[in-house]
Amino acid sequence: MSQQMQAERDLVVKADNVTAGYLPGINILNGCTLEAYAGELIGIIGPNGAGKSTLLKALFGLVDIREGTVALAGEDITNAPTNQLVRKGIGFVPQTNNVFPSLSIEENLQMGLFLKPRDFASRAEEMWELFPMLAERRKQRAGSLSGGERQSVAMARALMMNPKVLLLDEPSAGLSPVRQDETFIRTRQINKTGVTIIMVEQNARRCLQICDRAYVLDQGRNAYEGPGRELANDPKVIELYLGTLAADVETKAADEGAGA
Repeated sequence: MSQQMQAERDLVVKADNVTAGYLPGINILNGCTLEAYAGELIGIIGPNGAGKSTLLKALFGLVDIREGTVALAGEDITNAPTNQLVRKGIGFVPQTNNVFPSLSIEENLQMGLFLKPRDFASRAEEMWELFPMLAERRKQRAGSLSGGERQSVAMARALMMNPKVLLLDEPSAGLSPVRQDETFIRTRQINKTGVTIIMVEQNARRCLQICDRAYVLDQGRNAYEGPGRELANDPKVIELYLGTLAADVETKAADEGAGA
């Protein structure tokens, strides 16, 4: 098989020249491009308002794409309904309101598999192995959990459909440094099971340390892209983004440490 054919076969997600926004006539994304290959962990970083979360929501059909396309394994899924995207193998974990607080952990996982309820026992068993803490407290109401624990529930619920691609929106936001580290370790563990992950992250340095490749967005456009560790050591990226982003993260973590 030629190198070109191999690359085409392994390309899981391709966003090409995506322009999108929430309000008529106002674009948040202005021609974003992203590629994710099978088994990759992709990071998306950038300043506040750069369009990072909007890009994830556009991939998941939550924001109207006005120009450009999104493809999943070569199939055009531009502006497809979210329920269809879940069936096709895309999972999404939002930054906030990502659990059903009045339901137990186990019931949250059931909600993640509402399209295939007969598979619950086998899929839940895999989640208990991946998230042992959840197994021990499966009957506990999700609303009583800490921020880090709720994040684990949200990830597990999104994984119940056994997605090809997992979209994570700011998974470490509001967590203490210890819980942030746990979240990054868990994210890498999930990725090593074969799930392609596209992650928007406020902790830019840590994100670049663990991701295979990364995109830096600025004002809705691609500013830089490349291997995570190369971007982490790029003088221009450090000067323009990492210093400011790191300061913002440290301040936010100090203010919201109680959310752990």
